[in-house]
Amino acid sequence: MSGNGIRIEGLRKRYGSGDTAVDALKGVDMQVAPGEVVGLIGPSGSGKSTLLKCLGAVIDPSAGRMTLGDELIYDEGWRVRDLRALRRDRIGFVFQAPYLIPFLDVTDNVALLPMLAGVPNEEARSRALELLSALDVQHRARAMPTELSGGEQQRVAIARGLVNRPPVILADEPTAPLDSERAMAVIRILNEMAQRYDTAIIVVTHDEKIIPTFKRIYHIRDGVTHEEAGAGRGVE
Repeated sequence: MSGNGIRIEGLRKRYGSGDTAVDALKGVDMQVAPGEVVGLIGPSGSGKSTLLKCLGAVIDPSAGRMTLGDELIYDEGWRVRDLRALRRDRIGFVFQAPYLIPFLDVTDNVALLPMLAGVPNEEARSRALELLSALDVQHRARAMPTELSGGEQQRVAIARGLVNRPPVILADEPTAPLDSERAMAVIRILNEMAQRYDTAIIVVTHDEKIIPTFKRIYHIRDGVTHEEAGAGRGVE
C-alpha cells in the first residue's frame, strides 16, 4: 500500500450553535505515513475522542480536509458516498476491549469483514489465516473467543483490524487492560504489522508504559494538536 497514509489539515468540529456552541476541535493538522506508528495523547476533554470519531468517519467534522491513502475523503464535506463501506474497507479499528463475536471461531471473527465486503469466503478465510500466522496465533484458528487468553484475544482483534488491508488503523487505548509485558507485546506487533502491510497506525493512549516507544507523538490540548519527537526507544 502506498500514498499518504492519512493526512489531516485544519480539521474542526463544533457541537451546537450560537451561544451554546462548543469547539471540540479547533484546527487539527496531522500526518501519519504508511508503515508508521504514532502516539496521540492528551488529557480528558482535550478532543481525543472527537478526533478519533472524525478520523473513523463516525461523526462529521465541521471543516477541514482529510486524505486517506491517495484519496481526498473529506473537504468541507464528505467526498465518498458510502461511509459504511469506507469504515469497513479503508479504516481498521483496534479497541481497548477486543469485541470478538462470541459465537464465531477465531478465523471467522477475522474473515467476517472481507466476507461482508464481498470477498469470497475461501479467500477471506485465507487472508485471516495469513494474518493469524503473522501474529503467531494460527494454532488458535478454530478456537472460540472464550477459549483465548487476553493477549490472544487482542492479537485476533489486531488481525481483524488489518484483514481488509486498510491504509490506516485507529487503535484506541489498545494496551489499557494489559500488564507491562503484554502491553509491550501489543506495541511490538503494531509496529511489525505497520511495516509489513504499509499501514499508518494512530495509537490513542494514556498508558505511560508505551509512550516512550513512539518516535513521534501528537499532543492534543483544547482541540489543537502539537507534534513533538518521541523518545523512540522502540520495544525490546
